[in-house]
Amino acid sequence: MISAKKIEEKIFKILMYISFSLLSIALVSIIAVVFVKGLGALSFKMLFSVPQGGYYLGGEGGILNAILGSIAIGSIATLLSFLYAFCIVFYINVYRFSKSQFSRSVRFFLDILWGIPSIVYGAFGFGIMLIFKIPASLLAGALTLSFVILPIMARTMDETLRMIPFEMKQAAYSLGATRFEISYKVIIKQAFPGLLTAILLAFGRGIGDAASILMTASYTDSLPTSLLRPVATLPLCVFFQLSTPFKEVQERGYAAAFVLTILMLLVSLLARLSFKSFSKYVVK
Repeated sequence: MISAKKIEEKIFKILMYISFSLLSIALVSIIAVVFVKGLGALSFKMLFSVPQGGYYLGGEGGILNAILGSIAIGSIATLLSFLYAFCIVFYINVYRFSKSQFSRSVRFFLDILWGIPSIVYGAFGFGIMLIFKIPASLLAGALTLSFVILPIMARTMDETLRMIPFEMKQAAYSLGATRFEISYKVIIKQAFPGLLTAILLAFGRGIGDAASILMTASYTDSLPTSLLRPVATLPLCVFFQLSTPFKEVQERGYAAAFVLTILMLLVSLLARLSFKSFSKYVVK
């Protein structure tokens, strides 16, 4: 007779295969649908030109402004978020005891921030803009977006630093190293693959967000040339084009969605490859 443990193991394997199959089907289906529906509009001209007059009514042009705008706002937001997250995470893991009440409270608040919908961040940013009479711009959108991706980056960095063996730090202290030397020569070097992965994952999350920048960055058909002017992004480009009743414009919306999907997949792949590449230099 087959033992109960073997039956449980087979059931567990079957459930894993089913879960993997469903995830694979979902990913392939998303890519296939946006690719097939946007194939008719996908071209080099679309990727490397800006919208012309009447673009959203079926006129000539492309989405270069949205592609560059997404990269610009995602990069600035990631840089700003890194400055917040790095300081927070290093303080609670290096300058405070990692398991202290204060550190646990910081992690609790980061988890709450992670769960807040991005539209709430957008409404908050828009309210601040109204109070200080700040116009919608690349900078305003990046500042708002930086708070959206902050908990993602901070918690990923936090988990990375917590995985560093405590004995490694103690050994450095016993050799007379200062806290700053340990931070630079031990912790940062040991955690570098995880820190880089956190940055790339946050960047990928940033370029795919629409709700937080809808009211703070606005939209424009021009290329991003100033921090104080509105900026176009791919998610909003998709939204506006799919909202029109014109089939040709909707095809462009699906093509833009395909470009956005591929861009996010490339960022995710880069995060995995970089982690694997730099992990071989880490003491395990």
